[in-house]
Amino acid sequence: MTHFYEIRIEGHLDTHWADWFDGMSITLEEDGATLLSGPVPDQPALYGLLRKVRDLGLPLVSVNQITVNLSQQILNKRGVIQI
Repeated sequence: MTHFYEIRIEGHLDTHWADWFDGMSITLEEDGATLLSGPVPDQPALYGLLRKVRDLGLPLVSVNQITVNLSQQILNKRGVIQI
């Protein structure tokens, strides 16, 4: 199983920050928050992402782990589903 995370922060980030956030998807939400989402290989990588949020000085709203099974990953790579 692969772990995907959704990290919600207060304020909008420009999409050019995606590289700095290790390729995480950046979604700007209507309520003014930004959702960073994508696979995170391990806990040290997650803590690294959270340190980057802290370094930007943006308030952390939430961190959610989403567990995806292998069949969902294969379908997602084919563009059939979105996580």
